[in-house]
Amino acid sequence: MTENETLFGMDLAQLTALCNELGMPRFAARQLTRWLYARRTEEPALMSDIAQRFREQLATRFTTALTPPRRVDRSADGTKKYLFATAQGAYIESAYIPDGERATLCVSSQAGCRMGCAFCATGRQGLVHSLSTAEILNQVVSIPEFERLTNLVFMGMGEPLDNADNVLRALDILTAEWGFGWSPTRITLSTAGVAPQLPRLLDQTKVHLAVSLHNPFPEERAQIMPVERAWPIRSVVDILRRYDFTHQRRVSFEYIVLSGMNDSPRHIRELVRLLNGIKCRINLIRFHRIPSSPFFSPDEETMLRFRDALTARGIHTTIRASRGEDIQAACGLLSTAEQMARSGLSAPKEE
Repeated sequence: MTENETLFGMDLAQLTALCNELGMPRFAARQLTRWLYARRTEEPALMSDIAQRFREQLATRFTTALTPPRRVDRSADGTKKYLFATAQGAYIESAYIPDGERATLCVSSQAGCRMGCAFCATGRQGLVHSLSTAEILNQVVSIPEFERLTNLVFMGMGEPLDNADNVLRALDILTAEWGFGWSPTRITLSTAGVAPQLPRLLDQTKVHLAVSLHNPFPEERAQIMPVERAWPIRSVVDILRRYDFTHQRRVSFEYIVLSGMNDSPRHIRELVRLLNGIKCRINLIRFHRIPSSPFFSPDEETMLRFRDALTARGIHTTIRASRGEDIQAACGLLSTAEQMARSGLSAPKEE
């Protein structure tokens, strides 16, 4: 263990191994989980049912993990964009989205991203570093709205399955009875299609899955999503065909509609062919403009026509409501601006 390691973010197996190493009683690991995740207390000195000598050892070896956001931007529609600093000096974002009785938090898994999607501000940063499990969970528990949250979506900065070990550990802590005890049906993980890690997610968790699709034609998808060259969308779909999505778990496909690029009748026909036999939905997403981007969202009539054509062909299709556009809610914009400001540079302006 290093001097920068934290108790918060450790799962039951890790805490059990730690207790064995220190000669603590077998039940001590469960005591630690109650302090860390039920009471959200990570300072050993406050863990009153742990023997004093063990509290002293823990305090010496571990540092605290929970940190408040550095900044919050508020939208007229109630959306909030939280900016967090990481231990390595980078910045990450989380978006809080209230909608009636539903309150969703969009969580980041990496600072930056190496997937390089052409329509994504985070991809322009490149991968700075993957977040620790504690940094992932800190976004959830360190906002004022934590107790009101009904849903989590791993759709923020980064590719969750490019940080699979820490993301899966975070999901375990979120859903385990010794952790936060959330139902997996309250959590959705979005992936661009990291095929080698996809079975791990589907075998080890019961969370919902969202796949970033954006174009059904491999050569066209590769132009905007380089991940297509490493793990083709057809291989991702083949993996999904091995799993049951007819009961509690749901799979959806995210589709940012780009005017004149992926919104034609031939794209509709190919989507239907690609997803044939999979019980799923397609979420159509309006493109949130990012500086110097060549892409545009189509008009409302095109969005509705695209939705209705897919629905008529048997694929349940919805148009996701745009939220927080006045505070740059699209992933990566706020952190990019903050990073550039700290470097004394000016953020690029939208053309």
